[in-house]
Amino acid sequence: MAVTAPSWERPGRFRTRILCGLTAASHDTHEISDIQKGQGDMSRSRSEHLGVEPHFSEAVAERLADTMFALSTPSRVLILGCLLEGARSVTDLTEMLGMEQSAVSHQLRILREHTLVRAERVGRRRLYALHDEHVTTLLRAGLDHVEKRTRPKATASTRRRVTGS
Repeated sequence: MAVTAPSWERPGRFRTRILCGLTAASHDTHEISDIQKGQGDMSRSRSEHLGVEPHFSEAVAERLADTMFALSTPSRVLILGCLLEGARSVTDLTEMLGMEQSAVSHQLRILREHTLVRAERVGRRRLYALHDEHVTTLLRAGLDHVEKRTRPKATASTRRRVTGS
């Protein structure tokens, strides 16, 4: 069975700055022209266009988007979930998650680059832990958001009661 990457990780329609080396995401040219047609003068900033001040600067928005990018892959979120319980080695994470060692190492590198994880050398082993308490808070808030927004799927008997059929 072939496993395909999620649409945001496939080349083509949408490429993240990691793939392109750009400071913002880039779209195919036909999509940019569609956006420009629909949004009028793109030379003005969003706040000028809407007549409101943003809650934070574009630099802060960029850093927040970087953090959200690091959380956009389920394997990275699973690794962070394992680290909620305490520091772990790559071997520990590999066994816990059933992932290849190279895949765990790659995801840890991305998490380190986004200051979500830190590494400490203990003897000959390198242990990985959440960078600080902010990461724990971020994960718990994200989990709380998902749990509160997830609604149970309606069953056939529920639909009959609601619709009367």
